[in-house]
Amino acid sequence: MAARAPSFDDLAVAFRHGNVKPLYFFYGDEGFLMDELQALLVEHALQPHERDFNLDLFHGPDADAKAVLAACMGYPVMAQRRVVIVRSFEKLAENRAFKEYAVQPNPTAVVLLLCTGKPNLSAHPYRALREHAVAVEFKSLYDRQMPGWLDSRAKTLGVKLEPGAAQMLSQTVGTDLRTASAELDKLKTYAGARTTITEDDVLAAGGHGREFNVFELQKAFGQGDRVRATAIIERMLAQAASRRGEALMIVTMLSRYFLKLRKLAGARGMPQRDLARHIGVNPYFVKEYEAALHHLGVQAVRRAFEALLAADFELKGGAERDERLVLLLALGRILRPASPARSLSHSTT
Repeated sequence: MAARAPSFDDLAVAFRHGNVKPLYFFYGDEGFLMDELQALLVEHALQPHERDFNLDLFHGPDADAKAVLAACMGYPVMAQRRVVIVRSFEKLAENRAFKEYAVQPNPTAVVLLLCTGKPNLSAHPYRALREHAVAVEFKSLYDRQMPGWLDSRAKTLGVKLEPGAAQMLSQTVGTDLRTASAELDKLKTYAGARTTITEDDVLAAGGHGREFNVFELQKAFGQGDRVRATAIIERMLAQAASRRGEALMIVTMLSRYFLKLRKLAGARGMPQRDLARHIGVNPYFVKEYEAALHHLGVQAVRRAFEALLAADFELKGGAERDERLVLLLALGRILRPASPARSLSHSTT
């Protein structure tokens, strides 16, 4: 049985303690985590005064494979080790030469090869790297994983997120870890000496009030309250520095909201304890989503995707209508009066 690949946390702890291996091969879609590990490696593998002569950073498209290999096989200068980093390794011409290097890497070097996306792992040099290097794939997180990641990240900053704050923030940033990290840094600064970040902090830091924000807008949609939803949309647009940017944010957030409802609609028969993980929310909010789906019905959820797609197209230049009109038209399409025969079945879309 193949050994378990180390996690991000495993690698971060090892790097912080200077426990490094001669060769690492990182690949995948989550570049933020790879960037974090690169920074930790440079910080802890070399002292600042050692970096001028012992740190080489190459970019695959602009580098020569022979020069990169020469750096990898070089000896450190007045230091315990040298560090060589190759970004966009998949774009390094003739990188197949690393097949032999993978088998017998330089023990006095730490070489980090970073690939954007997932290369053909059955072909060399990637197959050899998987077999001989510390090879780790960094996949993009799922929506359901974001609140937990945010909680963990907040702890490293010395703060705690209230469950509602973590949920709000995860809905705001989606699965973009770079944006999520920046938002957490901003929230920590906003909280000042306080060590707990609340829902109000998330709202205030985003420039929104307690009553008129996208989360209250989602609730209004879930309750089928057109009057309340209209009032929130108009207030948010009136207070926004950029009406177009605010309108696009609203469309994005509503799309994520209705995606969760669609997942819930397809979860017929799933145990209650698994629903939160399936749709990507804190268990505390599951009943709210169930109530929204029951009230709206599956047909409204289907209409929502069509209406929001059309709104996104218009807001990105597909039409000349005012942002308010675009959003209110989408609202009307989604929350149109229900017919007596509307099905409330939680069948899959």
